[in-house]
Parts: sequence; C-alpha cells; structure tokens
Amino acid sequence: MTEGYQNGFECQCLNKQYETRSGPIFAIEDVSFIVRHCEFVCIVGPSGCGKTTLLKLIAGLVQPTSGRIVFGREAGSSGLRSALVFQEHGLFPWMTVLDNVAFGLEMLGVDRRERIKRAGAFIETVGLTSFSHNYPAELSVGMRQRVGIARAFVADPRILLMDEPFGSLDAQTRAVLQHELLRIWREHQKSVVFVTHDVEEALLLGDRVIVMSGRPGRILEQFPVIVSRPRDRMEGNDSELKEIRWKIWTLLEQEVRKGLAMPY
Repeated sequence: MTEGYQNGFECQCLNKQYETRSGPIFAIEDVSFIVRHCEFVCIVGPSGCGKTTLLKLIAGLVQPTSGRIVFGREAGSSGLRSALVFQEHGLFPWMTVLDNVAFGLEMLGVDRRERIKRAGAFIETVGLTSFSHNYPAELSVGMRQRVGIARAFVADPRILLMDEPFGSLDAQTRAVLQHELLRIWREHQKSVVFVTHDVEEALLLGDRVIVMSGRPGRILEQFPVIVSRPRDRMEGNDSELKEIRWKIWTLLEQEVRKGLAMPY
C-alpha cells in the first residue's frame, strides 16, 4: 500500500453487474482510482452512469461483482470507516435535530451523555443550536441538509461520501452550504467523495474531478484542480478553470449524445 492513501482508499478494477429480466446490466465497469487522505474528490457523469452505485460500493452497502476496494490504515479515527449523505437527507421525522445527529453515535455504543455532548458541538458548528429540539418537519430544506451533514461528521468517519447533497437547494442556500462543507472538511480532515451533476460545483469544491461515461460507468478522465481556495464562481473565468470546465463539458456532451443516439 502506498503512503499516499494510508488513510484513504483505492478502487481496483471495480465491476458491478445487476441481473434484470432482460439480462445482466453493468452499472460500472473496470473503475480504478485512488482517494488520498484529506483529498476532496468530485465525480461527474451522465444520469445512470453508476455514480450512486460507486458510492454504495465504497460504503460497503453493496458488494462488487469483481474487483476490490483497499482501505488504508485506520490510525487517527475512532469512528466509522465511512458515512454516506444523500440528496434526500434521510432524517428520522420522529426524532429531534439533536437525536438525529446523535443517532450514529448511539449505534456505535456511545453513552447518552457523551453523544449528546458531541452532537451538540456539531449542531453548533452548522449553526443550528437554537433548533436542537425541533423536528425535521419544522426546518427548511437547507437546514435539514445541514443536520444531515452534522450527523455524518459527528461519528468521525474517515471517508465522507456525498451523493448530490445540495441538488435540491436553491442557488443561494447551495452556495452557503458549499462553503460550510469546505470549512468543516478543513477542520476535521476527512477524505471526501462528492457526486454532483453540476460541473461548476465540482470545480468549486474539488481537489480533483473524475468524469464518468454513460452506462456502463467507466472513468473517462481525471482532472486535478490546482487552484487555491477559497474559490468562488467568479473564478470560473480563471484560464485554468475555464480550460478544465470546457474539457469536462465536451466529454459529458459526447456521453449524453451517445445515450440519446444523437449525431455529433
């Protein structure tokens, strides 16, 4: 194992096949890449290219048909290997904000006093202390997503997996939560794999952007983003970001046209 991902992981020739009435379908095929410790990796690709399947494989929710995922050493983390955040925040409607955030700690066997203390600290981090005893239905969509992020971080996972977590938010709320996510990520030193349809979002957040093909999902290309943070959307006119954005959009357009059987 290389030093570069001793607290990250490596996907090695991953394949995932599903059996359907019309025969086997490959969701992803021959997917290999490394995510290093504290690296923020964004994945973009057409709908149905296996991005969510890939996150579920990394999380261990489904098993690959072939290939494997090699995780680095677990030094420095007392919590979970990974936590998964979906676009639908998945909060329990019968639990308060505090109990929702503390739920993962309860599953780890942390005593109530300690989990309430740790959950409360993360609720403060995402600016929701005054809503600790409210229920999800009493919160805005953006606030519920902040609760979901707090719940993911509080269990101290080494790897944070995010499946279009801001996809349903308005532009202003999305911008605020993007900056909040980066702030928490810097403070808590996690590896992040972030799936998005938004190329601008990927370039705003990522250290690297992985572009996947249409079904079956394969890696077409990987683009390092060597632009210092903080970034904002105005920097989209930066010559380096502009070139990467154009290359990504070109690849994605080709894949969408293939899927629609349209000429180039």
